[in-house]
Amino acid sequence: MNSNSSLSNTARKYARGLAILEAIILFAIAGSLTIASFIKHPTEVAAMVAEIVFATLGGIGLLIAARGFKLKRNYGRAPTVLANGIALGVSYYMFDGGRPQLGVPLATIALLTLISALLAVPAEEN
Repeated sequence: MNSNSSLSNTARKYARGLAILEAIILFAIAGSLTIASFIKHPTEVAAMVAEIVFATLGGIGLLIAARGFKLKRNYGRAPTVLANGIALGVSYYMFDGGRPQLGVPLATIALLTLISALLAVPAEEN
C-alpha cells in the first residue's frame, strides 16, 4: 500500500463521517422547521415547506454519498463537493450578515468535508 492510497483511505473515512454528520444536521433542521411550522404558524408556508423538503432531500443525498465513500465508489464525490461548495457560500453570507456564530462552524465543517472528498480518490476497478 503506497502513501497515496493510504491518504485516500483516510480521506474517504473522514469524508464519509463528515457527510453523515452533515446529513444529521440537515435532518435536525428539517425536523425543527417542521415543529416550528406547527407552533408558530408561518406566513410563508410554501417557503417553509420548500426548506423542509430541501433539507430532507439534502440529508438523503449526503447519506447516499457517504455510502459511496464506504464502497470506494465515485458517485459520492461530486454531490459532496457541490453541497459543500454551496455551504461555503452560505457560510460567507451568514458571516457577512452578522451571524458568525453560525457561519464559522458551517464553513469549518464544509471546508473539512470538501477537502476530504477531493482527496478521497475512488478505488480502481479491475
